Amino acid sequence: MKMKLVSFVILCALLLVPTVASAEVTSGNVGYGLTPGRLWATMDAVAGLISTVIGGLSLGRSVRRIGNGGRNGAIVSMGLGLIVLAYAGVHLTIFTGDFGTGAGRAGAIIAIVMGLTGMVLAGLTLARSRSRRAG
Repeated sequence: MKMKLVSFVILCALLLVPTVASAEVTSGNVGYGLTPGRLWATMDAVAGLISTVIGGLSLGRSVRRIGNGGRNGAIVSMGLGLIVLAYAGVHLTIFTGDFGTGAGRAGAIIAIVMGLTGMVLAGLTLARSRSRRAG
């Protein structure tokens, strides 16, 4: 029940990102402060970090062989990693500014790396749990 609630909250936060990111910038200095591109990239990076942490915890749980071997956490991490990759990919195609212009390209690239890391950790966990069930 707790994992479903956490997944629901993460999904709701990710669905609000485009709305918040498209909000008008109140400061007149474009490039300084929190621009929509930087906000979107920050949200992507935070979601990627959450995916990586959940993937790492599930991998640690699979080592201890407690419960279901961390399969639930691995599935959540894999799903969140896919969402992060999709959002960061869309971000890179929409915001075409260069580095340092407030477009958030560096944050989107970091989010992609974090999402891929979470997916790799989840894949390791699922492979480990699959090999234990077979043998």
